[in-house]
Amino acid sequence: MGETAGREHGIVTRSAEYIGSFPVDDRCLDDQIQQLHSQLKSLNNCRSKRAVSLKFSVKGVKVYDEDETTLLMAHAMYRVSLSTARPSDAQFAFVSHNPGGSDAQLYCHLFRARHARAAQFLNLLLCRCFQLYFLEKHPEEAQKECSEKTPSRTLSLLHQGFPLSVSALVSFRRAPTQGLLPGEKVLSEPNTELVSSPEEGPTSSPTIVRKMAIRTKKLRSGAYRSFTFTPLKQHHLQDKLSAPQEKAPESAKACRTRAPSLAEEALAQAVWCWAGVSSDCTAMLLADDVLGAFLLCPHPKKPDHGSLIVHFPSGLATYAIKNSKGKFLLEKCHNKFESLAALIEHYTEFSEELECSLSNARVNHCYDWEEIVNKSSHSQQDSKKGTLKNQSWV
Repeated sequence: MGETAGREHGIVTRSAEYIGSFPVDDRCLDDQIQQLHSQLKSLNNCRSKRAVSLKFSVKGVKVYDEDETTLLMAHAMYRVSLSTARPSDAQFAFVSHNPGGSDAQLYCHLFRARHARAAQFLNLLLCRCFQLYFLEKHPEEAQKECSEKTPSRTLSLLHQGFPLSVSALVSFRRAPTQGLLPGEKVLSEPNTELVSSPEEGPTSSPTIVRKMAIRTKKLRSGAYRSFTFTPLKQHHLQDKLSAPQEKAPESAKACRTRAPSLAEEALAQAVWCWAGVSSDCTAMLLADDVLGAFLLCPHPKKPDHGSLIVHFPSGLATYAIKNSKGKFLLEKCHNKFESLAALIEHYTEFSEELECSLSNARVNHCYDWEEIVNKSSHSQQDSKKGTLKNQSWV
């Protein structure tokens, strides 16, 4: 299904196909994740599906039918325990308690997106909801060391509170985490013409951005290239045009992979950096997350390096991120990448020098197991009395 975005009242809407749900055993988190992904892999070729519309907000997740006329399910955020994705199969899933259930059984709800990046985007949306929900419940853990260049505004799902200026657009492909590598050039004054308000959303036209940049003399004509049009894509397009007609279907299949949009990279940046959460708190939360969960942040001992902190079976490990002639690589690793996004994507698929691969899954640190059990017992008593309470989020 295609993707549509609606952002009224802090709600982001995306379309997908609902595959179904299955019970999840009550076991330790690591075993639960392993069981979950094995089950998702086995359901890859499942033909049962239904076009739906998902609505994400800090309050929770709602699933409607394709026309958004019938509410199929609603999960309050405290009921959702974790979110995950398998981009290789365009799968997105979250684990939660069914509202109004008589027991505390966990269920995994599985969705299929249109393509790999759409599945990852759905996962990032819910992961960001977890982070914003945590900040709402624990405002004392909000980041206090705010930069003067960062405008003070309320964090939302698709606008992370930093200006989408020309310098940010140019450096997005190189470093999708603001201020991670000090070597980047940052404008002394943000271009206010390019800042998107929370209601308007991020700028989506590279042509308009380029013209505005040239007009304000922040960029020379010809210096800007959209981050969705790399030299590799240019060569690929030339090869496609010069290829014989019989190879057209093969080329069309290879071109299905879409480059990430500005909104996708901004959202990934917020999730990977735990935007808005204090640095002291993020390490504590990371230690309680799934194996392979990670955090991008400035290196504590090397001011000219970024760092990747990963939750391994042996504990938290910090890797310095080096920038060598525009290429990014981890300390003591040999692979070089064009962007941090490419680095993260690679080590999510392959562990190589790492103790384990990076994980797309994230837990909801405000998931309330005790409240679930208590409400389940009260629900049983109310059902015996024949009373039901109508709630917007159950």
